[in-house]
Amino acid sequence: MSLDWHAAWQALIHHPLFGVGITLGAYQLALAAYERNRWLLLKPLLQPVLLSMLAVIGVLLACGLSYREYQQSAQLLIILLGPATVALAVPLFVNLRRIRQLLWPTLVTLLIGGGVATLLGAALAWAFGAEQMILMTMAPKSVTSPIAMLVAEQIGGVAALAAVFVLITGVLGAMCGPELLRRIGVHHPAAQGMALGLTAHAVGTARALQEHEESGAFAALAMSLMGVATAVFLPLVVALLV
Repeated sequence: MSLDWHAAWQALIHHPLFGVGITLGAYQLALAAYERNRWLLLKPLLQPVLLSMLAVIGVLLACGLSYREYQQSAQLLIILLGPATVALAVPLFVNLRRIRQLLWPTLVTLLIGGGVATLLGAALAWAFGAEQMILMTMAPKSVTSPIAMLVAEQIGGVAALAAVFVLITGVLGAMCGPELLRRIGVHHPAAQGMALGLTAHAVGTARALQEHEESGAFAALAMSLMGVATAVFLPLVVALLV
């Protein structure tokens, strides 16, 4: 009995868990490449999120699968995003005493750093002649996608494009953030974590957890506070100014 390879291949790529498999496999390979790399110049380019994203896109194109098909087969991972986000409370709890000690510096950093992160992207886009719709879409780029998409839609931006800006911001922040902070003399784990959490949201928080447990805790705190502040205050500020 001969095996129908075409039918077997089609059954594989249309399996309900195919998206989960290629996503986890791509991330594990990207993570291994990042950890084993000894060339410092290549380190930022081997950021696991960036590499795994490119690998998944390549597999989907090679297999002729649409994004909708991939999304359906990776639904399990989407469901687990909620518990994964809640799990960020673990390093917060572990470092709760340290967070209490640095509460006021944390709040001041959120006020100043969060405001600068929000205004700077929009200001650069305005300087390059971007339309108001693009400005409103870029404004919430430093928070997680669900919040950014909702806020962008409320203030006159495009939700789908906001998700793209969020992804680019997170990947660039995780790639360049830690090394840039070290080069300008920022070595304190709490300060590094706050910077990555404020500007690169969840991707930056994951990168901060790789650096230091305390850095990951402050990144998770910064990401959460930045999300709340953006969702509450950015629509109000835009309504008053525009």
